[in-house]
Amino acid sequence: QVHLEESGGGSVQHGGSLRLSCVRLGNIYSYYSAGWFRQAPGKEREGVAIIDSFAVTNYADSVKGRFTISRDNSQRNIYLEMNSLKPEDTAMYYCALFPSMTPQQALLQISSGSGYWGQGTQVTVSS
Repeated sequence: QVHLEESGGGSVQHGGSLRLSCVRLGNIYSYYSAGWFRQAPGKEREGVAIIDSFAVTNYADSVKGRFTISRDNSQRNIYLEMNSLKPEDTAMYYCALFPSMTPQQALLQISSGSGYWGQGTQVTVSS
């Protein structure tokens, strides 16, 4: 069984930076894609950034050039470096992992019905 735990959320001012971390407990023996999603109050969940087993990445257009997803060599930890944060980046950020799915497919997975999901960490950006 795979369990994901996020950390690193918090409150920052417009233009600030935060780094989110996600640790994976449990083993994955197949190709997978994993990454970050977010959901703001009253809005649909959206994919933010994905990285796969081969370190191929995929980003939402709204965060390209500002956010960077990475993982460590053990592939148990995934990070999201967020720079130039804007108030519209305010949301609950979730870590998720999808076995046998490409980064392009994974970025579109907004329902908790597929894959493995963490409980989320709040990011608040003030103007």
